[in-house]
Amino acid sequence: MTQLAGVFPIVPTIFHANGVIDLVGTRNVLEYIIGAGAAGVVFPGLASEYDMLSVDERIELTASLGGWIAGRVPFIVGASHADAAIAAQLAATGAVAGAVAAMILTPHKHASDPAAMAAYFNDIHEASGVAIMLQNAPAPMGVGLGVAQVAALASAVPGIRYVKEETQPSGHRITALMEATGAGVEAVFGGAGARYVIDELQRGAIGTMPACEVTEIHVAMLARHAKGDLQGARDLFERTLPLLSMQAVFRWRLTKAVLLRRGLIGSDHVRAAGPTLDAWDQRELDDLLARIADILPLDRVPGKPARMAP
Repeated sequence: MTQLAGVFPIVPTIFHANGVIDLVGTRNVLEYIIGAGAAGVVFPGLASEYDMLSVDERIELTASLGGWIAGRVPFIVGASHADAAIAAQLAATGAVAGAVAAMILTPHKHASDPAAMAAYFNDIHEASGVAIMLQNAPAPMGVGLGVAQVAALASAVPGIRYVKEETQPSGHRITALMEATGAGVEAVFGGAGARYVIDELQRGAIGTMPACEVTEIHVAMLARHAKGDLQGARDLFERTLPLLSMQAVFRWRLTKAVLLRRGLIGSDHVRAAGPTLDAWDQRELDDLLARIADILPLDRVPGKPARMAP
């Protein structure tokens, strides 16, 4: 089984201004993520607006991502869906595209029924043959299972090999999960936009799955931590905090506003609901980016973007 560790950014779905999926822009972002040194990629996740995509769109994009990645880095497919049969189809599509695991949220309809929850994940694993990463996100996105519930679920479902822990306090929960699951899972990842990444790494998380707009900083941060340079990792973490705080409010819109400024996409259109950046926010974002221009230069982007479609 492929060892998963490091920075695994979530690839966003890029849209044209009319809301149609922009394949060129999406591939540009993927190439940037890989060029920035990411250990792997995830698609689709919450940061991909996966719940704004049809099943057909998810299948098409998953196949496209697999072809573009072409085995260069590990690919984790997002297969969350309330219907186990559709989730299995999405996971199987990922497997064909080269995915090494399927990241799946806990479904709300089984929140109070551990046996049904286990059956849901078992059915997906058996139908798709793909290792499962249990995404334990809090409501309203997921269920936010307790540590004992996650450990019991991982024990009941051999196909669950990884956990992405996003229920707070994530650090406490990662410590408890490492103790409770032992060899029951291969690794625990952090999420939540990497807003708690240093604490998570110190407690044994093997990596992080943030949004993608500052991938090279996250890669450098984890490299410093792996070398034992905790102060250096903290320095980078603290410099990103103002931007991450803004991203916590504006989510996809902030990510795409940065990608637009970096010349990777032609439109920052999002399908998902949420607050938009007004003129004051746009100026604040420019100021925040100017303050970290030495570690995130807008005019020098890793990877080789394709020509933008008109």
